[in-house]
Amino acid sequence: MAQVSTVTSQAGAVISHDVAMRFLFVGDSMTIGRSGDFTWRYRMWQHLEATLGDGGYAITGPRTALYDTEANAPLSHAYGDASFPAPARRHLAGWGEGWLHMAPVVADAVASARADVLLVSLGLIDLGFYTDSTQTAANARAFITAARATNPRIRLVLLPVIPNIRAESDAPFAAECDRFNTLLAKAVADLDAPASPVLLASHPTGYDIHTDTYDGTHPGPTGEHKLAGAFADAMHQAWGVGGPYAGALATA
Repeated sequence: MAQVSTVTSQAGAVISHDVAMRFLFVGDSMTIGRSGDFTWRYRMWQHLEATLGDGGYAITGPRTALYDTEANAPLSHAYGDASFPAPARRHLAGWGEGWLHMAPVVADAVASARADVLLVSLGLIDLGFYTDSTQTAANARAFITAARATNPRIRLVLLPVIPNIRAESDAPFAAECDRFNTLLAKAVADLDAPASPVLLASHPTGYDIHTDTYDGTHPGPTGEHKLAGAFADAMHQAWGVGGPYAGALATA
C-alpha cells in the first residue's frame, strides 16, 4: 500500500498551550477495544499526561466502555490497566461502527463533550461491510461538516485506513482501501482551513498486521503504541502540541 503522509496547509500554525485542549477519540473496533485491552486511547492518555500534564488537556466523550465479546455489546470496563482513570476512558467509538454511523452523531457528541480536537480512526469497517470508497469518502466529508456545524474551530486528525488481513487475499478490497486513502487525502486538502485545521496522520511507522495485531485487524500492545504515536506525532509536527511520541514499543 502506498504510504500516506501528513497533509495540512496549516503545518506552521502552532497551537497555544495556555488553553486546555479537549480531545475526543472517534473510531471503530480498533479504538473502542475489547475486554482486557489497554487500547491505543490508553497509550494516548499516557502521552498526553507526559507532554501536556495535569490541567493541560482533557479527554471527553459520551462513552467509556470496552466491547464485551461474550455479551456482544459494549458493556465491559475491564481495561488492561485497572488504574486507567475513569475520565480518561471517555470516547466516541463502537464495534462495527464507521464513518457511516459517526457522521450523524458527531455534532451532538462534539456539543455535549465540548470537544475541540477529534482524533479519528475510521473507514475499515465501512469498506469491509457497508460502503465503497467513494461513498465512504463522502461520509468522511459529511462528518467533518457536521463537527464544524457545532464547533467552527474544531481541529481534526484523521488516520488513513490500515488494510487488515482480508486485503492479503481479497484484491478488490485492498484496492478499495488504497483508493479510499487517496480520496481521504483529497478531502483533507480540500477541507483544511485556518480556523478549523484538518490533518491526515501518516501511516503508523513499521505497523505490521502480523505482529502488531492479535487477529490481523485489532491492535495488540505494540500496535496500540504505534497508533497513538501516529496521532501524537502528527499533532506535534504540525501544531506544536505535546512532543514526539516516546511510548515504549514493547509488550505491556
